[in-house]
Amino acid sequence: MKSTTNMNRRACLASGTAVAAGWALPSGLLPATEAAGKAEHVISIWLGGGMGQVDTFDPKRRGDPKTKQPGSYYDAIETAVQGVQVCEHLSQMAPLMDRVTAVRTVHHKVIDEHAAATNRMHTGRPISGTITYPSIGSIVAHQRGAADPGVPAYVLIGYPNVTRGPGFLGAKYGYLYLTDTRQGPAGLSRAAGITPQRQARRARFLDVLRQSVRPGRGRRLRDYDAAIQQSLQLSGPAFASVFQLDREPPQLRSRYGGEFGQRCLLSRRLIERGVRFIEVSHNLNFLNGAGWDVHNEGIQRQHKLIQELDTAVSALLIDLQAKRLLDKTLVVITTEFGRPPEFDSAGGRGHQGTAFTCVLAGGGLAHHGAWGETDELSKKIVSQPIGVPDFFATVLAAVGVDNTKELYAGERPVPITDRGRPITELFS
Repeated sequence: MKSTTNMNRRACLASGTAVAAGWALPSGLLPATEAAGKAEHVISIWLGGGMGQVDTFDPKRRGDPKTKQPGSYYDAIETAVQGVQVCEHLSQMAPLMDRVTAVRTVHHKVIDEHAAATNRMHTGRPISGTITYPSIGSIVAHQRGAADPGVPAYVLIGYPNVTRGPGFLGAKYGYLYLTDTRQGPAGLSRAAGITPQRQARRARFLDVLRQSVRPGRGRRLRDYDAAIQQSLQLSGPAFASVFQLDREPPQLRSRYGGEFGQRCLLSRRLIERGVRFIEVSHNLNFLNGAGWDVHNEGIQRQHKLIQELDTAVSALLIDLQAKRLLDKTLVVITTEFGRPPEFDSAGGRGHQGTAFTCVLAGGGLAHHGAWGETDELSKKIVSQPIGVPDFFATVLAAVGVDNTKELYAGERPVPITDRGRPITELFS
């Protein structure tokens, strides 16, 4: 364990190096040793396609797609935090913004390709040809583990993808996933005809195979074996019961809304059971035909997506608070990039990485309603820029992970974030 003296020396060296190099730390960002988070769990909501900040959490003057006047697609409304506005379709989130910080100045340069931007917003780094970096979910699983030994540390409610994976950390820190909240993870359900006797015979055969492997077996095989053992444990009734949403009061289930809302409700049940990190995908494109990727006519029914997000996330925050879990649970909303204020030929929007919004809620943070400022059209950052590594560092600090440490890809040291620094004012 590092002493306070060593931590302070490290902070001074970092600041001195910055000054010597001719640049200063951005306002509001300090070394991670200054931040100490209280959260025990993370629920990360992924808005695949690119949520337009100008139409949600960073509204500006009203635009007009017909005359190509740049601006927001909707009117803005006041919130519980003076001076902070959100889109009119976030009416249920508006009175809860004192428990929320919309970080309005996140930025990166990857806007041409969704897959690359998705990777950036899951790993916090550019794609590398020599190393596969772990996702933030896998990093939290690696550093904190599950809160209960009988459950996985990391669950994905959505479709599997390498960007969500453990990278060089190994399969042990991967995710359990499901796509249908009505039946839970299909891989944990025994096929018809697999009786307890047949399962027991398979387990005995697996033991024989283990014994035939030489003692110095590789790390991959050990990790794979550990994953099998965990899967067998998770296929039992104790963990399976968490997916039985019909045990929740009908009124509560209705408050959460449709399938996306049920995913959020399930995420609350998962953290109660001890899961450390849950990603919930909001990729229900049938609401507007395009999801959050609102080029052209896809924007015309974008409000349906925003309203569904509003209903589910507000219900989640209220539910967590009622169960005294909000301070223990960091709720995060991320997306691959934002949207420009200008309209395309059919009235939709393109991609923008120069300034976009990601959201933090709960987690025991000192919330501000909003953090950072963009210009009059939410196109450029005016103050308090937050790089993706800084946002990652904030999430990690909130859940008690030291982002100054290094991980190892084999014998190669890799900083746990890409030199990010947390927003320390959120920890005061």
